[in-house]
Amino acid sequence: MSFAKLIGVVASGLLVGMTGCHHSASTVTRPVYTPGVQVAPYGKTQDGKAVEAYTLTNARGTVAKIITYGATLTELHVADKKGNPGDVVLGFDQLDQYETRSPYFGSTVGRYANRIAGGKFTLDGKEFKLFVNNGPNSLHGGKKGFDKVVWRAEKTASPGGPAVRFSHLSPDGDEGYPGNLNVTVIYTLSDRDELKIEYSAVTDAPTPLNLTNHTYWNLSAEKSPTILDEVLTVNADRYTPFDDVQIPTGKIQSVKGTALDFLKATPIGARISQASGGPPVGYDHNYVLNKWGSELTRAARVRDPGSGRVMEVFTTEPGMQFYTGNFLDGKVMGKDGVAYPQYGAFCLETQHYPDSPNHPNFPSTILRPGEAYHQVTIYRFSTE
Repeated sequence: MSFAKLIGVVASGLLVGMTGCHHSASTVTRPVYTPGVQVAPYGKTQDGKAVEAYTLTNARGTVAKIITYGATLTELHVADKKGNPGDVVLGFDQLDQYETRSPYFGSTVGRYANRIAGGKFTLDGKEFKLFVNNGPNSLHGGKKGFDKVVWRAEKTASPGGPAVRFSHLSPDGDEGYPGNLNVTVIYTLSDRDELKIEYSAVTDAPTPLNLTNHTYWNLSAEKSPTILDEVLTVNADRYTPFDDVQIPTGKIQSVKGTALDFLKATPIGARISQASGGPPVGYDHNYVLNKWGSELTRAARVRDPGSGRVMEVFTTEPGMQFYTGNFLDGKVMGKDGVAYPQYGAFCLETQHYPDSPNHPNFPSTILRPGEAYHQVTIYRFSTE
């Protein structure tokens, strides 16, 4: 949605009162909005399935749009330090672009986010073979992962703010994975400008499971074509080094003395030429977060100096993939016909480690019958 379209939505009934004008972050009295969820058609897939768009608005006027195709976050409009809203996620204007051209923009990724070596794993003595779609490996669920299916969706009551629940049944044998898997993803937009993503799942047979959201962020709202000046902090002392096809070696190493050290706030572009995430050159690394478990902990913080926007990432997951849009090359035409250049966005994908089913020393990703998968990630926005 362009800014002009967003204003049209606001004018149609979301805005119920305005008590001031936008001048600065410290003096402006922000408009008052009616929180809620709107549902609208978003087109049909190539095989004729109807897709809907759910638009969440909070009391501060922050707007998130998620479509049922891939349970995909397509827009998130948050205010800058002057109170002006801007869309901070990359994406497309049309459904067919998400179907045919998307590098996982905003998608819910599964069954297994990231890579599984050789497209195979052994579970309880039996080998399972997956679809290989990334060199010799299986990536982000295979040929038709969760990012390429139409999810069921419904508004849901939430004390945290307007919310929508997405659900999907992944049948036994889907992309080679065992077990019938029922997955639920709930997006909630709070009045604190927090986008909460809560994942749940149950299975009737043991299966690996690693879910994440693959949003590409640009906190300048495309006022800057790249994210190289955005300042990142990652609360991780260690990472999982990988081989020449980006499969973890099984070791866990310190980030100190390397280009991966973001323990202190550092511009993303400061050492990107030294990052070994490619080719192409850039970051594409899994960080081992310093703390994880049932309680939310802060994994990362990003600040855009120009707009003043700040995004903090909180999660219950043990890892986070930091990716800097290395494969964007200016050929992908996004919203409003904008060409997305290399380093045009960053991803912070909270997750378990890549290839965990083949590394017993990594935290387990195996979900078994009778167990309940549950994890939460929150993206909190503010300005300074």
